[in-house]
Amino acid sequence: MSGPLHGVRVIEIASIGPGPFAAMLLADLGADVIRIDRAGGAGNPLGEGAWNFLHRGRRSAAVNLKHDGGRELVLRLCERADALVEGFRPGVMERLGLGPDAALARNPKLVYGRMTGYGQDGPLSARAGHDINYISIAGVLGAIRRTGEKPLFPLNLVGDFGGGGMLLALGVVAAVLEARTSGQGQVVDAAMVEGSALLATMVHAMHAAGLWNDAPGTNLLDSGAPFYEVYETSDGRHMAVGALEPQFYAELLRLLELDPEAFPQWDQPRWPEYKARFAAVFATRTRDEWAARLEGEEACATPVLGLTEAPAHPHNVARGTFTTVDGRLQPAPAPRFSRTPAVISGPASEPGADTDAVLGDWGIDDVARLRDAGAVA
Repeated sequence: MSGPLHGVRVIEIASIGPGPFAAMLLADLGADVIRIDRAGGAGNPLGEGAWNFLHRGRRSAAVNLKHDGGRELVLRLCERADALVEGFRPGVMERLGLGPDAALARNPKLVYGRMTGYGQDGPLSARAGHDINYISIAGVLGAIRRTGEKPLFPLNLVGDFGGGGMLLALGVVAAVLEARTSGQGQVVDAAMVEGSALLATMVHAMHAAGLWNDAPGTNLLDSGAPFYEVYETSDGRHMAVGALEPQFYAELLRLLELDPEAFPQWDQPRWPEYKARFAAVFATRTRDEWAARLEGEEACATPVLGLTEAPAHPHNVARGTFTTVDGRLQPAPAPRFSRTPAVISGPASEPGADTDAVLGDWGIDDVARLRDAGAVA
């Protein structure tokens, strides 16, 4: 046995972005996840294929969801599953005959996880969108902005993965746990707009308390504070400073060789002046020189590493933050469990590469007939 979700069976209907991320999390934690890829057709190059680490740890069966036999196969799998996750727009699964009503009729204990941008209802529910759109109407994108600059989207980490896939996985696990007590499944409606808004709960609290205003780049965490900022070094690289607490700020000033009497931490009108002085100091040394001076101290200052640098950092090496699967380096599962460790059971599969094996393991004994009929590939 490995992983706290060992024994949990999940059907993943292939999608891109947050859906696969949620399924990856469940698989990393030990669930047996079968990925249902489309049979035939070009698919989506942004989401499908063994190149995509998000598909790790689970096998793929190619099923034709436009074929009666393919749809029936998915419902048969639902009878054997604890959960199903899908990432289509509202109504698509219903039109296929695979919506929650049909699936729960086959298995009343099934948890039906749905991943969308805007949710299953509401004025925008049927509209297309991506991470940048969801975090914009959630109010998050507008808050990530320096003075005089346009908002900067944080890759697709907030909507797709934090507010989307992560919360879908949490919702599925919570509902599976409840179903084991009640004997009843339910629908988990995970919307990236709502998840992104939820991630900003603390910022809303600060705003309500008068500790945050709508002027960009003037607040504690949006580059307004000189002690929570990124500074360029003499070699064009950067250091990240997060010396929020007074004792850490004092240590930062000591290591920067600045007089604490001249830089009182909470003299907010002078923050722009402080930032200019801090920037001038950081510009006198390279990033690695500053890292050697600051990283081991209680100043909350660390080097800004690139994606290719991070795996070699001594802390990440010691903790095993990154791992190699099938010769390819990638982030390791998280969080950690003392008794049932999460593991990556295997690399990502090409779509349909495991159809016979995975369907056989799930008790489907007529795969050859289904293939001859065109229901699977």
